[in-house]
Amino acid sequence: MSETLIDVPSLLAVHPWLESFRADADVVPIADRHYNRQKVGAPQFAPPGRCHVLRVGSAEQLRTPGSGAAFWVTSWPFAEYVKHAWAGAWVCSAFRNEGAGQASDLIRAAVLSTARKWSEVPDLGMVSFIDPSKVEARPIRGRKTWGHSWFEAGFQHVGYTKAGLWVMQMTGPAIEALVTESTGWGGSAERFEPMHRAAPTSIPEDRSEA
Repeated sequence: MSETLIDVPSLLAVHPWLESFRADADVVPIADRHYNRQKVGAPQFAPPGRCHVLRVGSAEQLRTPGSGAAFWVTSWPFAEYVKHAWAGAWVCSAFRNEGAGQASDLIRAAVLSTARKWSEVPDLGMVSFIDPSKVEARPIRGRKTWGHSWFEAGFQHVGYTKAGLWVMQMTGPAIEALVTESTGWGGSAERFEPMHRAAPTSIPEDRSEA
């Protein structure tokens, strides 16, 4: 299967993502509205282990559905603790866009932001698991297709989990190509401009990422 190379402007210079953390109280309301939320109202919304959390919007926007907010979580679980076939990959464990911009642009920018945080891109790149029973399908060439925004962002459908979730993947080489195309710097994640951090409204008890 061929990789999709994305020719985009420098997304890190224009994207609206702010770096956050796993227990950002402002993000909890929009996290609660995500279909895979395990425990609504819980102060932490990211899986245990290494994570990269991003947000768009003020506290009020994040509380109010459809007001231009978004959030994203990249998880990087240690391969020895992963049971699916993509052990070692980065995992988009949550993404919800409520009018913050075009979803495919937000996805690409979040991938770039993740590469800025962790410059060693895994060979398996990043994967996302889509529950077709929770996400609206789009007809493409007469077939129901899920994850349209992921296709537009450069991900490929590479299989299914045992539970029937669609697996979308952008491989490590494709991520490096995206970095190169979007920055013009030859793919060095260390050269990314520093990203603004969202000011927390409360300090979490545990901000460990290991």
